[in-house]
Amino acid sequence: MTSNATKCTGLWTASLVVVRWEQLFADLEAQFDARSGEDESVEASSRTRAEYGRLQLADRLRGARGWPVTLTCRGVGELSGRLVDVGVDWLLVIDATGRELLVAARAVRAAGGLGSATAPPADEGPVASRLDLRRALRGLARDRAPLQCLLDDGSVLAGTVDRVGADFLELAEHPLDVPRRREAVTGVRAVVLDAVVAVRTARPAGV
Repeated sequence: MTSNATKCTGLWTASLVVVRWEQLFADLEAQFDARSGEDESVEASSRTRAEYGRLQLADRLRGARGWPVTLTCRGVGELSGRLVDVGVDWLLVIDATGRELLVAARAVRAAGGLGSATAPPADEGPVASRLDLRRALRGLARDRAPLQCLLDDGSVLAGTVDRVGADFLELAEHPLDVPRRREAVTGVRAVVLDAVVAVRTARPAGV
């Protein structure tokens, strides 16, 4: 009788030990799974932050192409319109009157109206990297387009871009309601490119 009782007690004790270890292993496994999930979450979060950390403002703006934006620019204040394109160092916006605004990216201090979309980081090729603000201004000079030149001190010049140098543009000043003719030109002014915040065409795009 005593032997049988002892045997039963031993089996019961062994059973408790097995259950305890099973619970311990289950707890350890649950903790491991939870930590693994946390580690993966932290890793994914870190990876997301690292990827976002490589983005530049131009990438963020590319995600807003086609949408109305408001650009706060040095010395000028807010310039608003539909964002048409984003270049290597410039932005092209069409304002509410249909006029084109070529904005120097370095003059932008803040941008609103972007929404949630972001373009992937751009890998500028050799051609795209050469299509900078100077070349865009040379295109305007070739087209003989009358325009306003907005400077970072708040002043506005009017006329036609005649030539673009390495670090300046040459503006033939004349009233915007008359074509650039010798008799209409009131003066020629060299403007440092670093001072140019934006140029705005006098006529709507396509006119």
